[in-house]
Amino acid sequence: MPKLSSIAICLCLLQQGATAFTQPSIHIQNTATTRRTTSASSLSALQLDLPQLSFPNLFESKDTKRTELKQKILALAASTNRGLTATDEQKKQMYQLFEQLEKLNPTSNPLTKPTVNGDWSLDYTTSDSILGKGGFPRVGPIIQNIDTTTLSAKNSEVVKYFYLFDVPRSVTAELSPVNSKLTDVKFKRFTLGPVGFDAPESFRGSLDITYLDEEVRLTRGDKGNIFVLTRM
Repeated sequence: MPKLSSIAICLCLLQQGATAFTQPSIHIQNTATTRRTTSASSLSALQLDLPQLSFPNLFESKDTKRTELKQKILALAASTNRGLTATDEQKKQMYQLFEQLEKLNPTSNPLTKPTVNGDWSLDYTTSDSILGKGGFPRVGPIIQNIDTTTLSAKNSEVVKYFYLFDVPRSVTAELSPVNSKLTDVKFKRFTLGPVGFDAPESFRGSLDITYLDEEVRLTRGDKGNIFVLTRM
């Protein structure tokens, strides 16, 4: 899997400093000098009261901002075990970073681009069922394969049942694009170890690709969950 190239945003603080003016001379030459001295003293007092202001760096490139955001997202994903151990505060932080990166999506109509195809590793999600929260742990990567040429997808993983046996399992799905970034998903067939069975007709969902580049994909599911994936 290609390593994540870097992207993001950084705020450059511009400090509005206060300039001190020297006290006027005791010997006053004339009225004009007095007015200039008084004006300078008043300006000095006003400037000393000015707050420090910060402004975003308007000249920072979108590539740089993407890099920084992706680094933050993947670091947070790793520290929370794909979201399994994320606190409410960490979930809130991830959602904010997720939304910021979505706004910098460099790929329009992602479902029509070959970049979306291939194997992707799930790095973070808010879906408890996919993470196996409260159940048997997942071992190794959780992989999603997308192939828009055949309108198919496959999710696969290894689950350690009873904390003893590593059992591979997967589900295939059929994609029905609604538009160039959103597709309906109909699950077709489940496999558990050597056993396979058809998915119930009601097993459906959707996949909305909100960000795509060569290394990272962000998607939203039909139940409000978010997903961060990296190319394998």
